[in-house]
Amino acid sequence: MEELSPRQVLDRLVAFPTVSRESNLPLVDWLEEYLAGHGLRTFRHWNEDRQKAALLAHAGPWQAGGVILSGHSDVVPVDGQVWTSDPWTVTERDGRLYGRGTCDMKGYVALSVWALVRAQRRGLRRPLQLALSYDEEVGCLGAPPMIRTLLQVMPRAAAVLVGEPSRMQIVTGHKGGAGYHVHMKGFEVHSSLLPEGVSAIMEGARLIQWLNDCNDAMQARPASAIAAMFRPPVTTYHVGMIEGGTAHNITAADCRFAVEMRVLPDEELASHAAAFRAEAERLDRALKARRPEAGVGLAEFFSVPSLRPEPEGAAEALARSLTGGNATGVVSYGTEAGQFQEAGFSAVVCGPGDIAQAHQPDEYLELSEWRAGLAFMERLLDALA
Repeated sequence: MEELSPRQVLDRLVAFPTVSRESNLPLVDWLEEYLAGHGLRTFRHWNEDRQKAALLAHAGPWQAGGVILSGHSDVVPVDGQVWTSDPWTVTERDGRLYGRGTCDMKGYVALSVWALVRAQRRGLRRPLQLALSYDEEVGCLGAPPMIRTLLQVMPRAAAVLVGEPSRMQIVTGHKGGAGYHVHMKGFEVHSSLLPEGVSAIMEGARLIQWLNDCNDAMQARPASAIAAMFRPPVTTYHVGMIEGGTAHNITAADCRFAVEMRVLPDEELASHAAAFRAEAERLDRALKARRPEAGVGLAEFFSVPSLRPEPEGAAEALARSLTGGNATGVVSYGTEAGQFQEAGFSAVVCGPGDIAQAHQPDEYLELSEWRAGLAFMERLLDALA
């Protein structure tokens, strides 16, 4: 089978519109055939309805101690965005590669695929592996089951390099996160009879105010050494959207909003989540005591562990040797690196591109970043050979 250049691989990957709401199987089918055609061992983890799959691949000797290149196959939608070129075709202009996912993160995936095929042809002393997940963009949902499968079917790696766009800077820590859909259920009466009803909106405001009070308390505390590395240097709770009610003179029967938590690595995400659930349950009991029809419903829609800095960790040491960088960085968004670390892997984030371009219309990857990513992969192959 013909060996494709990194750019040819990128062109193929971007051409698959792997928006999270759609199946990623056409991409996985093509990529698995391509990798297997070059002699790599490949494995799949299927989601529950078998409409999506994670793809795992192994190059080099069948032994532990290798390196995992980690990325995700899904991208965010282009609906409602104005593009100056076809988002599903890589377009090069003004020193940039435009297309949905070129930055986040099919650019890194393309470089990883090229590196694995080149590794298989070249021969390695230590193995190189690929872990390509699904449903990262909707809450990092696909990585945990993929990692469990990886541990069952491939030799355990010593380090994981997650290629989210970091401008090839080494990210050793990020916040964890959790999200909850909240459904406040009230009881409708005319607003002139307010005490006889339950306003879902007004009771929802109590829960939102509890979140505000928690934010105030957390921001008033002195920042820890790890917290001081972040912007902002504090755990945060946030409500970004709310809807509900029928009319201005009727107590609202329903109110819905989403709560997002971004939790520092030196704090327990589970403790924050438990405190929020306890407050919601307290309010639920109080509302049901007034009207049995009323209450509070919670549905968690994502939970992503933080990435904690690893002093002298294998992944950080490897990334430093490949980039020549000495600085450490942290980010406030979550990645699959925390999920690998939770499973016992040493992990860092390091990839080409700027996160500011992710999800944007006319998303692009600068050619300078693309070349830096390719040089990174070439040095990695030298290190493993």
